[in-house]
Amino acid sequence: MLELKGIGASAGIAIAKAYRLEEPDLTVEKKNISDSDAEVNRFEDAIERSKKELETIKNHALKELGEDKAEIFSAHLLVLSDPELLNPIKDKIKSDSVNAEFALKETADMFVTMFESMDNEYMKERAADIRDVTKRVTGHLLGVEIPNPSLISEEVIIVAEDLTPSDTAQLNRNFVKGFTTDIGGRTSHSAIMARSLEIPAVVGTKAATKGIQNGVTVIVDGINGDVIVDPSQDIISEYEEKHQAFLAQKAEWAKLVNEPTVTSDGHHVELAANIGTPDDVKGVLENGGEAVGLYRTEFLYMGRDQLPTEEEQFDAYKTVLERMEGKSVVVRTLDIGGDKELPYLELPKEMNPFLGYRAIRLCLDEQEIFRTQLRALLRASTYGNLKIMLPR
Repeated sequence: MLELKGIGASAGIAIAKAYRLEEPDLTVEKKNISDSDAEVNRFEDAIERSKKELETIKNHALKELGEDKAEIFSAHLLVLSDPELLNPIKDKIKSDSVNAEFALKETADMFVTMFESMDNEYMKERAADIRDVTKRVTGHLLGVEIPNPSLISEEVIIVAEDLTPSDTAQLNRNFVKGFTTDIGGRTSHSAIMARSLEIPAVVGTKAATKGIQNGVTVIVDGINGDVIVDPSQDIISEYEEKHQAFLAQKAEWAKLVNEPTVTSDGHHVELAANIGTPDDVKGVLENGGEAVGLYRTEFLYMGRDQLPTEEEQFDAYKTVLERMEGKSVVVRTLDIGGDKELPYLELPKEMNPFLGYRAIRLCLDEQEIFRTQLRALLRASTYGNLKIMLPR
């Protein structure tokens, strides 16, 4: 038996066979090339293929995990459109006459080192995002297939050096009972998404991949940050009891879901939730939400090839208002631009799109789009307690 200590990133206890999520061989060699223009085109093709894959993963995350987690992949897509990253790679291909994958690795490593050297835990975690995005592009350049965790079809505990956001978004919670990694922290995207999936996770063990082989029984204790490899039957029974106790505790907490949110001195604090689609209302109500603090309507416009009609928008807003049964619903009007592009709208490319042509500035310019949304909202307002917020 082997015991590993890590960081409890997502509470719960899981017992299952280990499934090692092996990293593909993405070894990059420096090669001299004679046609730099053709090499740049090969790089751009890999970027476009990676974007298409990320769009698919993002849509899957939106359905399975909600819009907040899907936003992670909006950020990844933004990285793949960032001239601060792409231009130095293209310049290196041309000036040094080197292959695209080598230029990508050299540039990406520079950014990863920069993020990891920052004295800020959140910024250090962003290095994982750069690795995730560039790994996907490198795979396309090398013709190497990136592992697909969504194909897992039996109950397992994932063991990996690290789980990228792309990996975590594709986990099937019916089969993946938990995961453990060598590196990572509570603020990493994979940890955040594990909590959304409600699967136990222990990260930062430093030795999970060294000490755990495929098929061996593993216990992941996401409450205390413990991983037990090849436990005895007595240990398994002990943790099965702990698992049942944890479920019983969750059931006790669930009894408080609809209790008033009042401080000990009698002050009421409204418990409101953020949503992106009408389907998210189910989670709001199941967890005792007293209001929708923010309904991000841009998801009505994304993942499609044309603008939503007034009727489509009206139906979505009406559904949310009716399901909330008179509780306050704050709807934010269209916030597109920056990291949220629409394929059917020609938006300018900007060095800092977050401060540029987006949100209310776009809406005031594209008044017909804005008027259509406002008409749908006003029509739906008779079905509940609607408030409208304008994005900046």
